Amino acid sequence: MFYYIFNNNLIITNEFITRDDFISTDENFCKNYTGKIFALTSINCENSRRSFIVSTENLLFLEKEDLSILNSSYKINKTIPIWLKNAINEKRVISLNTNYPNFLDVIVYSTPLKWKVNVVGLGDVGATLLTGLKLLGNDVISSLGIYDKDFKKVNRLNLELSQILSCDGKENNLQILPLREEDLFNCDMFVFCVSVGIPPIGKEEKDVRLVQFDGNRKILKVYGQMARDAKFKGIFAVVSDPVDLLCKSLFIDSNKNKDNTLDFQGLAPEQIRGYGLGVMNGRAAYYSSLREDTANYLQEGRAFGPHGEGLIIANSIENFNESASDFLTEKAKTANLEVRATGFKPYIAPALSSGALSILDTIKGNFHYSSNFIGGTYMGCKNKFLNGCTENETLDLPLELMNRLKNTYNLLNELYNKK
Repeated sequence: MFYYIFNNNLIITNEFITRDDFISTDENFCKNYTGKIFALTSINCENSRRSFIVSTENLLFLEKEDLSILNSSYKINKTIPIWLKNAINEKRVISLNTNYPNFLDVIVYSTPLKWKVNVVGLGDVGATLLTGLKLLGNDVISSLGIYDKDFKKVNRLNLELSQILSCDGKENNLQILPLREEDLFNCDMFVFCVSVGIPPIGKEEKDVRLVQFDGNRKILKVYGQMARDAKFKGIFAVVSDPVDLLCKSLFIDSNKNKDNTLDFQGLAPEQIRGYGLGVMNGRAAYYSSLREDTANYLQEGRAFGPHGEGLIIANSIENFNESASDFLTEKAKTANLEVRATGFKPYIAPALSSGALSILDTIKGNFHYSSNFIGGTYMGCKNKFLNGCTENETLDLPLELMNRLKNTYNLLNELYNKK
């Protein structure tokens, strides 16, 4: 390996680098170094992230990204020095893909002390999500920016949210800011809650979420271009359905220039995160409590995949049972239709479980459920956001479950390519 210092950070690579701003150093320096380490790679941008946390030795100098990054039983024999193994265990190593033109942004990124969060789309989901953030986000959020084409909604929520206050007034530190369009990307996290084409009650399709893709993509594309033009460095959070497909379209659309050519000057894969799986975990937990053979879900189970068709609920990782998992998957997948059958749209649990609670866990660097970029496909799993990068949870996945994940992964690719 070769070792360099850049911006007071350690750079490691398998290839010699000739850059005036990369200062060569030796392994003795590395052994005593306690800061962040950036491991440089150079792989295809369409199928690989710009950066991610190297949480296991398998992920160091990765040459290809696919579903195997979630499976801890998949081993690659590598000879790694002790000081580097320790750094990996301490989550100080970040893989950095130099094929991205703006890869140096990752090195200079600093996590905000308190986040400025802007929310676009103030319908039922957006308003409920904002309520959750106002109630629970005072310690990590400095301001909530609100925007909608309908200014009456902006005015209403400015009044309502500003008046949510406990006796000690601690929530007053979190400002509510009505936004102009030119201010939308002056933030650390941009939350997209705009939705069109939601079927009315009684007119549901088999998967209500997929129906919304074309309309939501057209609107999302506009905001993706705005983020590109603003050179936005924060998180672009997609809450609208279908989450996973919209994330992929946002990545592609924001990285095309005026000639419609991919130049990867837009949003990096790890900047785009989809928030739809949190409520599926919540729904699975609810239905798991109704049967003895699924009661262990919260302690042992996991949710994977999209917010809809292709969802996978595993009753347990260590004691995976196909029948129990099928039951939980089907109940979670169709729970929205059960709510619709009562005569109401199912937006409260999604806005809070997938939205507010998962967004707060993202900001705090906690594990949560969201969709992120895996080998060119956005797919939901348990992960963290650390130092501007993603750390996916890795598990010893049983073969039956791994096969299901592959089927869902392929389905997401097929659905996107059909659109």
